[in-house]
Amino acid sequence: MDSVTNHKTNIISQNKTWLFVPATRIDRVAKAFASDADAVILDLEDAVAPEDKADARKALQQYHDSVDYQSIWVRINKAGSEEFFKDIVLCQKMPNLAGVLLAKAEQVADIESVHQLINLPVIALIESAVGLYQVDNMAKAVGLAAFSYGFLDLCNDLRVQVGTPAADIIANQIRYQLILTSKVHQLSPPIDTVYPDFNDEIGLSARVSLWSQMGMSGMLCIHPKQVAVVQHALKPTESELSFAKRVVEEYERSGQAVFEIDGQMVDAPVIERCRQLLG
Repeated sequence: MDSVTNHKTNIISQNKTWLFVPATRIDRVAKAFASDADAVILDLEDAVAPEDKADARKALQQYHDSVDYQSIWVRINKAGSEEFFKDIVLCQKMPNLAGVLLAKAEQVADIESVHQLINLPVIALIESAVGLYQVDNMAKAVGLAAFSYGFLDLCNDLRVQVGTPAADIIANQIRYQLILTSKVHQLSPPIDTVYPDFNDEIGLSARVSLWSQMGMSGMLCIHPKQVAVVQHALKPTESELSFAKRVVEEYERSGQAVFEIDGQMVDAPVIERCRQLLG
């Protein structure tokens, strides 16, 4: 991991909400930041029709050069495509970007070429069976900071029926693979995929609980209203905070490696988890 990527990796792991905005709708950027999203992603890929991509790049360049600019990420098109090379030229003209999300990543060379050309950290989006199969190799790429994934694209490629128990099994397998690979290769924990129904707050909260309990670092959002739901779902309960505080206080008071709180044995892993919870 190089210095640029290492500098950004800690920031990435602190970002819990990543909000997409189509690059054709620069007027929505201010609203995106007003939602208190941790990171805003201007999308040059799926959210922009082919005939609109040139205008979207112009609008993005103008925003970057304006006095209203706030640090953003950009999702660029698949490596090797005609649109990809145009996106790279654009990014080279925008030195104040936070980084890029590479759509449909499948090879180490895809990631390293992006990083070499623009000297920014890369989040690789896994959206195909080939990409998923190559995750362990891609994790070694210079410039890679984290993984995320596009579940609907993966389902289409794997011929998995979305919205079924089978799809849930596949999704958790993908999460596990990305979590394990990221840990072994010292990347930031992966970022979970989008939750398509932005009116389903209950379902979104349940999804947040799932990926956060698994050890993922954040979530891609497609609507500003999702940001507050994700942030609220990530807050520890009062009972969790109370328990953590008592554990840390007892450890600091007694110095014992093993002790008991409320009938529960506390040892080093529990103490470390409580410290993390208290921040």
